[in-house]
Amino acid sequence: MKHHILNKIYHVEILPPKQATEKLHEDLDSFVSKYNRVKESGYCACITDNAMGLLAFQGTEVIEEMNLEVNPNQVMIHLNTFHTKEDLDNILTTSKKLGIKYFLVISGDGSDRLPKLQPADVGATGVESVTSVELLKYINREYPGDFVLGVAFNPYEPEEHEFEKMCRKMDAGASFIITQPIIEKNPVVDKLLKIYPEVPVIIEAWMSKKLHLLSDAVGYEIPEDTEFDPLATLEQLHLLYPTCGVYLSLLGFKYQYDKVKGLWK
Repeated sequence: MKHHILNKIYHVEILPPKQATEKLHEDLDSFVSKYNRVKESGYCACITDNAMGLLAFQGTEVIEEMNLEVNPNQVMIHLNTFHTKEDLDNILTTSKKLGIKYFLVISGDGSDRLPKLQPADVGATGVESVTSVELLKYINREYPGDFVLGVAFNPYEPEEHEFEKMCRKMDAGASFIITQPIIEKNPVVDKLLKIYPEVPVIIEAWMSKKLHLLSDAVGYEIPEDTEFDPLATLEQLHLLYPTCGVYLSLLGFKYQYDKVKGLWK
């Protein structure tokens, strides 16, 4: 599986409009523009699911409403556990209808405003809450063969705990892995690649200069005066991890987008 399509293209994060937006048409136009630009570049559009716990429109409903073309190898939907059972199945059945097959299955960022799947909703027993593991099992059981499911890996969590979780995710049917952002060679990611040599691994590159946001993402303090050039870091990650795909988070479409094209030789 190392020569999987996932290892060959950029994965570009796109946020759908928030439901509270006061400029819906403008936000929809922006989403459509970014989506089509990613598709025309031959990359994969990765559409978030209520990122940071903020209620947003679902990627599937925006794609359907705006009648966007779906190339199965160029769309990935994030799917977390903060949904009703009805919404979960609607997302999955709509994706099947649209030809979307790639999902990043995560536990997700919740909030008091968002519903949470209960174990009974996904046929899980012996657990108190639904995580990505239970969600993976549910999708593979109820929609066998319809989707290719990926999972997240956090090299900043306690190592033994994170690898134990990854083992359970793989047993539940995960087919690829996306890491949290890294900005240099990471020994825990190196270990991941050794343990799962046949599984496509996509490393996340942080494309914003806002280091306080990166600190929040990785869970440790990065001094604000740290020198950080996202494009130079991305180029270095290609050299360090040539067999991995790359996920671009917070990519600037205005100034950065065209510059990343020449970095992947």
